[in-house]
Amino acid sequence: MTDDIRPDVEALRTALAGHGITLPSLGVDPVTLAGRTVRPPLVALGNCTVATARQLAEALRTAAGG
Repeated sequence: MTDDIRPDVEALRTALAGHGITLPSLGVDPVTLAGRTVRPPLVALGNCTVATARQLAEALRTAAGG
């Protein structure tokens, strides 16, 4: 497994943008990236506005068929 999860973060950013959603703090969690543990590094989703949270919830509901 590679520690370079930046392409995955960018893929998520692009997918969210396709739904008009921006998570301003989206990125790689530097603490888990630097930790070099057996666990993979984490993606930091960060904070967002209530409006963004609603958009995200709606996109997930739609994707789930509901």
